Amino acid sequence: MTDLHIGPASESDLAAVLAFWKAAAEGTSISDDLDGVERLHARDPQALLLARRDGELVGTVIAGFDGWRCHLYRLAVHPERRRQGIGSALLAAAEERFVALGGRRADAMVLVRNENAHGAWNAAGYRSQDQWTRWVKPLNG
Repeated sequence: MTDLHIGPASESDLAAVLAFWKAAAEGTSISDDLDGVERLHARDPQALLLARRDGELVGTVIAGFDGWRCHLYRLAVHPERRRQGIGSALLAAAEERFVALGGRRADAMVLVRNENAHGAWNAAGYRSQDQWTRWVKPLNG
């Protein structure tokens, strides 16, 4: 097995990332379109980290930092490449980014129904916070 390469997405990667999420990510978001991902990339080109093996996209994570808090989104590994350390490597890269930016705590958006992911997050040292509930409101503009 060849080495895993993790680095930020380029603008030319964004359409492929969206296609990848359809196969590898659980659930969708209102911003899971090219316009949304292009906005993310324009605002913070280092936030979307991609894992590649032999040039093939095998994993993603968004490591967003707003200057105050560190947020993880879209940790996804290709279904045929799971349990090979790709998710752990992506989280390590995201956490390194956060530390370099001065972050002190990371939180992750994980679907309650995505029970397969819960063990991976737990193994990585993340814990569910039962006292918090996410509240959302779509912004129609």
